[in-house]
Amino acid sequence: MITVSFDAHDADAALYSIGKVIALDTSIIVNQFRAATPMLSPLTGLFFRTLTFLEHDIKPVFVFDGKPPGEKSAVLEKRAEAAGWRSTNRTGAASSQTKDCLHLLKLLGVPFIQAPGEAEALCAQLVREGTVDAVASEDMDTLPFGASVLIRQLNAKRDSEVIEYSLPKLLEKLQINHEEFVDLCILLGCDYCDKISGLGPKRALTLIQKHRTIENVVLHVNRKTHPVPCLWKYKEARKLFLDVPQTVAPELTWTEPDEEGLVGFLCHAKHVKVERVRRRMERFRQTRDSWRKEREKEKAEGHSRQTRMEDFFRVTRKREQPKEAADSSSSNRKRPKSK
Repeated sequence: MITVSFDAHDADAALYSIGKVIALDTSIIVNQFRAATPMLSPLTGLFFRTLTFLEHDIKPVFVFDGKPPGEKSAVLEKRAEAAGWRSTNRTGAASSQTKDCLHLLKLLGVPFIQAPGEAEALCAQLVREGTVDAVASEDMDTLPFGASVLIRQLNAKRDSEVIEYSLPKLLEKLQINHEEFVDLCILLGCDYCDKISGLGPKRALTLIQKHRTIENVVLHVNRKTHPVPCLWKYKEARKLFLDVPQTVAPELTWTEPDEEGLVGFLCHAKHVKVERVRRRMERFRQTRDSWRKEREKEKAEGHSRQTRMEDFFRVTRKREQPKEAADSSSSNRKRPKSK
């Protein structure tokens, strides 16, 4: 992906304030835990990370993958082989691990959504519609799917550098529109088709800026140094990014975690130590109550300070949003409910 710099003083403090709703691509999170701690269940990591978000009043919405498109089969096979898995899930049916994650999130009182296809596509839709404030994912494909705000490295580590990408700002910097950006991403490589060999980011951007479409780029690229793939399915990939079926998002509701249910599930069924779960739940309550008391005190004193994500995460890139767009987004948002 092409790197574009943003000035830190152009920060939109509202985006980074605590209390925002963040859509998360669940498969990315689960795979992170599987890679980092292969001997442990990723449920443990999901439990701890979700509580960290909640105790700092970040409202997570977990999105699960549905049936993958046929164009992604080759990539899924490569990933399965690299990870040592016997097969890949091409049907979209919930695996036993997915069912465990769903049950855990219910006990944590956190909403989740099953996507009909790719989770990042639905995440992009949610942020475009204003149902959520941003998408948190390590998958850059979220941007060509149309996510206006993408956050990377949003994990539970205090020293994490949270990086935000603003799609409108990115398109402005690159001087291309969204359709041209999709073609650029296909040229650079995506999950749904091959790429033109040897074509680097700078050259690909220059070609798109000049010729505007892959069709025109192919007419002007040096095929000896940059051979075009045979039976190149770039049109199918383009359609997947631009013509995503729309999904009606359910009403989002957050409830109090069920500690006894969590102990019963994680400790008795998944063999996590009881003391570990109890101790984390106690810290969750203490931290959350401390934040709430601090905000109530500031409000009573008449100088309420809006808590920001920087209080817990280190933010390195932020977006600039015109006031008119911010006001429009605020008025159109589907208000989530907490109980």
